[in-house]
Amino acid sequence: MTLMRRREFLRDSAIVTLAVSALGPISARSLDFPAVVSPDWLSQNVGSPGLAVLDIRSAEQYKKGHIPGAVHAPVSSWAVSRDGLSVELPTESALRELLGRLGLKPEARVVVVNRNETDFNRADAMRVAWTCMTAGIENTAVLDGGHNRWVKEIKSVSTLDTSVQPGVYEGKMNGSLAVPKSYVLNRIGKSLIVDTRLPEDYFGIASKPGHIKGAVNLPAPWIFAGDGTIRKEEDLRAMAVGVLGSNSSKEVILYCGVGGFAAAWWFVLTRVLGYRNAKVYDGSIEEWVKDPTSPVSRYTWN
Repeated sequence: MTLMRRREFLRDSAIVTLAVSALGPISARSLDFPAVVSPDWLSQNVGSPGLAVLDIRSAEQYKKGHIPGAVHAPVSSWAVSRDGLSVELPTESALRELLGRLGLKPEARVVVVNRNETDFNRADAMRVAWTCMTAGIENTAVLDGGHNRWVKEIKSVSTLDTSVQPGVYEGKMNGSLAVPKSYVLNRIGKSLIVDTRLPEDYFGIASKPGHIKGAVNLPAPWIFAGDGTIRKEEDLRAMAVGVLGSNSSKEVILYCGVGGFAAAWWFVLTRVLGYRNAKVYDGSIEEWVKDPTSPVSRYTWN
């Protein structure tokens, strides 16, 4: 190890040590793990036992500087192309292999970190969080404002790769969080089907097919404020109740273009607002319109 890299290692270790001593270690049994964490919260907790920080940016961005202790897990590894569809959940075996390689266990506390330049970046962090939860890691959070906000507020970054001890992931998969097209077809008129794309896509101006018949519109980009941070809980709740109603036990099926925006609202509804029966139609409109007999509506708001 060169002298410069040794100094950097010692500096990063000191940051982690100070964070743990200032707040104490996270207890898996006592912590009410938040869904959305701030840079300040993360800086005080990074390095605590059981807490894993996943940086899903590109390899180049990770190498230029990342949160000390963050493990690189690029967003491309969290979804696959399958049967002509762009963004699909990996197979169970592939997902277990990924989580095992990252050294994760079902009782882990996970914070997902991504870039914060676009609505797609922001939704991707929630998509990865949703994927972790489909694999049984219930305590999964996202960093509010992403890596950009961390750099702006905390400033400390590392260029050292974070090593983990790989293992065998044995968590219980929760397949009920993702539903196929056949399920959605059967639930039209029975469940709340929610299109999370922008209104011009839902209405059929920007996207010719329009939306799934009977679906309502709750755009995922509206989750975020102008600076890319997540809106206050009271605003998110008001939006959700205004479109979905206040019955948090009613089944909600979310979709979008390929699955990212839908997972973002799923994460907010489930982890932030307490809705108990939300699901993602992972094939989304990309799959829906492949079949010309699939019922769609255009130029209407339902």
